[in-house]
Amino acid sequence: MNGKRVVNSENESPYPEFFPVRQDFQQHAIADIPAAVNMTAEKSPLAQIQAGQRVAIAVGSRGIANLKTIIASVVQQVSDRGGRPVIVPAMGSHGGATADGQAAVLASYGVTPEQIGCPVEASMDTVLIGTTSDGVDVHFDRIASEADHVVVVNRIKPHTRLAGRYESGLIKMLMIGLGKHRGAYLYHQVFPSYDHRLELLAPEIVSMIVESVSIIAGIAVVEDAFENTSHIEAVASADFLTREPELLELARSRMPRLPFEHADLLIVDQIGKEISGCGMDTNVIGRKTNDRSAAPDEFPKIRQIYVRSLTDKTAGNGCGVGIADYGHRRMVNAINEEVTRINCVTSAHVTAGAIPITFDSDRDVLDAVVSQTQVARRSDLNWLWIRDTLQLSEIACSRSYWEAACQRSDLELLGEPAPLRFDDSGDFANRLFS
Repeated sequence: MNGKRVVNSENESPYPEFFPVRQDFQQHAIADIPAAVNMTAEKSPLAQIQAGQRVAIAVGSRGIANLKTIIASVVQQVSDRGGRPVIVPAMGSHGGATADGQAAVLASYGVTPEQIGCPVEASMDTVLIGTTSDGVDVHFDRIASEADHVVVVNRIKPHTRLAGRYESGLIKMLMIGLGKHRGAYLYHQVFPSYDHRLELLAPEIVSMIVESVSIIAGIAVVEDAFENTSHIEAVASADFLTREPELLELARSRMPRLPFEHADLLIVDQIGKEISGCGMDTNVIGRKTNDRSAAPDEFPKIRQIYVRSLTDKTAGNGCGVGIADYGHRRMVNAINEEVTRINCVTSAHVTAGAIPITFDSDRDVLDAVVSQTQVARRSDLNWLWIRDTLQLSEIACSRSYWEAACQRSDLELLGEPAPLRFDDSGDFANRLFS
C-alpha cells in the first residue's frame, strides 16, 4: 500500500468495531480415553491377536485430539494380547514424502518409541496389491503388508474435497494414507473423474486390500466442536463400508460452525495440516467446491478470506494458502516450497499452494479490503475473526452482527463492540477472544 492508509471523511478508523462471542456448542468429551479404548477393543477382532504376532498400527498426520493417549492405549491392547506392535505412518505424501519426514510428523504429536512404547518404522516403499477394473493400481505400505495384522487409527470427519458416503476416515487412510506417496498420487489423479466421490472407488479397492492384508480392525475417532474426543469405536474391517457413513453423520452433527452464513471478510489467525488437509476446513468456510467462492448450495458464503500465519506443527506445509484471498508476509515467509509443492501436486490440488496477494501488516490488508468495498458505513461491514477452523467456540464479530447476536440463544456475548488496535508494525495489538 506504499505506506498509505485508508481513512474516512471524519478521520475515524475505517474498520468496524468487533465484539467477542462464545458459541454454545454441546460438549461430548470422553473422560477416560484409555478406558474407552479398552472397552471397545474387548468387543472387537483385536481379541484375535495371538502371542508373537506382529501388528502394524497405522497413524496419520492429522492433529487428532489425544492422539498420543489413543495410540498408546491401542499399543497396550496389542501388547496385552502378546502381540508385537509397531507404528507405521499412514499419511500419503505428507512429511515431504520421505520416511524421516513422516516419522518427524508423528514425533511432533508425541508418537515416538519412548512415549508410545513400541517401535516406529517408516518407509515410502509400497507393494502393488493389484489393479482395479478401471485400471487404477492399488499400492500399500510395505512394512504394514508384512505384518500379521494391521490396525488403522483415524478420525472420522467431513473431508475438504471428497464428498459422499466416505470422506475422511478409516477407508481414506486404508487407501491413501497407507498407499504412501505413490498410491496417494494415483488416487488423486483419478478422483476428478469420479466427482471426488470415494464411494465410487472404495468398495472394490477396500475389498482388494482386505483380501491381501489382514486388516484386523480400525479405531474410529469422532471429535466434538471443542476438539474433545467424543467417540471411540473399534470397527471390524468387514464393517468399514457400512459403519463409516454412520460415524460420518455423527461427526458432521458435532463439528463446529461459524455463527453466521454470510460474511464479507473472514480473518483466520492460522492454518496448518494438523487443522485440516487444506490448512483450513473448507466445510467450515464454504469453499469445498471452489477455492475462492461458495457453490450455489454451499454455506457459509464468505466473500474474502485473510490468513495471518501458518502453525508451527505444519512444518512449512502451506497447502491451503491458495484458498485465501489475502496473506500476511509472515505466512508466506514460513512456507517450505518443496514440502508444499509435493503435497499440492500429489493431491492434484495445485491451486491450494498458490500464494495470495500479500501484505506486510494486518492494517495493510484491512486497508486493501476496505478500498474494494461498496459499503458506505464501516458499521455495515460483515467481518468475522477466528483463530482457526477447529477452534470456533470463541470468535470475534464485527458490529454489524450485534443485533442478530443479541437475539441468539446459542451465542453468549463476551464484551461490547470495541475498535481494533494496532502495534507499531501495523499488526493487531488486541486479542478479542481467547
